[in-house]
Amino acid sequence: MNLQRRNRILRQSPTIRSMVAETSLSASDFIVPLFIDEGENVKTEIASMPGYYRMSLDFTVKEVKELWSMGLKSVLLFIKCKDELKDNRGTEALNPNGLMQRSIKAIKNAVPEMLVMTDVALDPFSSYGHDGIVDGSEIVNDATVDVLAKMSVSHAQAGADFVAPSDMMDGRIGAIRKALEENSFTKTGIMSYSAKYASCFYGPFRDALDSAPGFGDKKTYQMDYHNRIEAVKETLMDIEEGADIVMVKPALAYLDVIREVKNAVTIPVSAYNISGEYAMIKAAAKMGWIDERKAILETLTAIKRAGADLIATYFAKDAVKLLE
Repeated sequence: MNLQRRNRILRQSPTIRSMVAETSLSASDFIVPLFIDEGENVKTEIASMPGYYRMSLDFTVKEVKELWSMGLKSVLLFIKCKDELKDNRGTEALNPNGLMQRSIKAIKNAVPEMLVMTDVALDPFSSYGHDGIVDGSEIVNDATVDVLAKMSVSHAQAGADFVAPSDMMDGRIGAIRKALEENSFTKTGIMSYSAKYASCFYGPFRDALDSAPGFGDKKTYQMDYHNRIEAVKETLMDIEEGADIVMVKPALAYLDVIREVKNAVTIPVSAYNISGEYAMIKAAAKMGWIDERKAILETLTAIKRAGADLIATYFAKDAVKLLE
C-alpha cells in the first residue's frame, strides 16, 4: 500500500505518544477531599470507600503536610458533626469554634500555602440530613440561603480561601458573594457546585458523614439526571451571581455535561470524581476484573479530556504516585 498518511506513526512508541498527547494530568489538577471527625488519634476507614479515612484533626494536619510534600495544593473539607449538635437550622455550622472552623485554622497554620476549600451545605448539621431547612415536607429555599451566607462568612473568618456551596438552592451564590463583600472578605473565592445532579452514586459519601436524608430524597433541589441544557443555565446564572469556579458533580456519568459547561464559560471548570465512582473502581479491582492503577489514570484523564480544569478526587494521592 502507498498511503499519504499513516496515523499509526504517531503511536509507535511511548515517547512519541507522550509528545503528542492532547491531555495530560498533573498534581496541580487535583483537589483532595478530606473527611474530618472530632477527637484525637482517630483514623476510621470508610467501609464503602476502601483505603479512604475519616480522621481527627491531628491526623488531618499530618495528612495535609504529606499532601503538600507530594505537590497537591488544594483540599476540600467536610466535617462529621456529632448527632447531639444537629438541628433543623444548622446552628452548629455557624459556631466560630466548630469543627470546620477549627479545621480551617489548624490547616492554614500548619501549611499556610495550602489552598483550603470548604463545603457549604446544611446536610452534615441537619437533624433531617437535608441540605436546607425543613418546613413540613419541604426544603425551604430562602431561609436556607440566609444560613448558607452566614456559614460562608464564618468559614472566611476562619481563613478559608474558597467556600464551596454544594446545596443547589436558588440564589445562594449571589447571597454568599454579597455577604462576603459586606464583611470585607473580598479575596475569598466561591467554587459553586453549579450542576450537581441527584445521583445514586453519592452513597459512600453519605456513609462517611452520616448525612443521608432522613426522609424523601434531594430531587427537589439537586438536578434531574435526564437534563443537560439545564446544567448550562444553572452554571451561567452562578457566574452572573459571582462564582469564581464552577463544578459539575458527579463526573463519570456526566462527561457530556462537563464538555457543555466548558464550551459555555470562560472561568475554570471543576468536576467531582465522587465516592460511588471511587468505590466502583475499588470493588472491581478487588475482584481482579480491572487493573486499578490503569483505571485510575484513564478515569481522571477522561474527566480532564471532557473539559475539567480541576478534579476533586479521592484518587489524588494514588494518581500523583502513578504519574511519578
